Amino acid sequence: MRKGIWKYAFVLFAAMLLILGGCGKKEPAAPAKPTEKPAEEAPSGDLAPLDERVTVMIAEDGAASGAGFYIAKEKGYFEDYNIDVKFAQFANSDEMLPALAAGEVDIAGGVSTASFFNAIAQGIDVRIIADKGHNVPGKSYFTFVTPVDSDIKDYADMKGKKIAVSSRNSIDSYIFDMMLEHAGLTEEDVEFVLIADFGSMLGAIDSGSVDAALNIEPLITQGVENGMHQRFLDATDYAPESQIAMVLGSPQFMTQEKEISLRFMLAYLKGLRDYNDAFFKDEGKDEVIDIMVKHTALKDPGLWEKVNVTGLNPDGKMFVDDIQKQFEHYKAAGAISGDIDFETAIDTSIAEEALKILGPYDPD
Repeated sequence: MRKGIWKYAFVLFAAMLLILGGCGKKEPAAPAKPTEKPAEEAPSGDLAPLDERVTVMIAEDGAASGAGFYIAKEKGYFEDYNIDVKFAQFANSDEMLPALAAGEVDIAGGVSTASFFNAIAQGIDVRIIADKGHNVPGKSYFTFVTPVDSDIKDYADMKGKKIAVSSRNSIDSYIFDMMLEHAGLTEEDVEFVLIADFGSMLGAIDSGSVDAALNIEPLITQGVENGMHQRFLDATDYAPESQIAMVLGSPQFMTQEKEISLRFMLAYLKGLRDYNDAFFKDEGKDEVIDIMVKHTALKDPGLWEKVNVTGLNPDGKMFVDDIQKQFEHYKAAGAISGDIDFETAIDTSIAEEALKILGPYDPD
């Protein structure tokens, strides 16, 4: 049994944090000219490429939840529309959100946190536009683990236990609270242990410092294989429709560059469909795993065969009600000041238009 496995934590931490994106300003995109044919006349039922090449900047740093972007890039789906995507990085989320609102980047990713919602409530104009990560029923990539010999067999057994969670007023603590509610417990019934680093949680579980931890793939699978812990049931038992991560769009990209944003979304959905074909139909899996190995920190192809992968809706659909529920949860905890106009903040119009063009995904 290897004790040093938690050293790999930092490589997957970005999967659950606001996806940061990179340095440099956006390359000005050339104004899109009308396509050669209206969409309904395109022979394939798709859209024709833009007449002039444009660059779309994506704030993304190798998180597994960015699979739709990586696959679409590597398989030429963006190129088919004459779109060149570039991945950018920022020092922190405080820089990324204003840059997104200002149009310095076009697309980014985010997870639910009180600070994210506070930024929107305080006037940072970004749009929540498509799915970028959720738990798959029975195969949660973000769930609790317990020691191999744990006496915790059911949720009610969490009473009196030390439970590690990576942050407060975030999707982590939201999932933690949903678990307690499902168990018929309150936070006073357990000992909340804040451990910011997911990898360090593995050491805490292995040493007996904590009795359970809310962790993430691939650390969960790595810990199981090394005898450090076991999966504890499944997060969808109590949070079946939780929106973990979301694609964000700049207001300019969504409203002023629709010829570009629609084609971008078409390519993104095609990437998501290949991802679902690979991991849930076992079609084209080797190619998709090669792409994921290239773009993410998980470099072991064999481990991609074993981990519970991030759920990514092939039609881009989100659990919209849960996004608003998370906001209300943080606000009730006193972590949010102000309100959000979700009719504006959640804008699924581009994804819906793209879906009309592509048609719904066939899960069979």
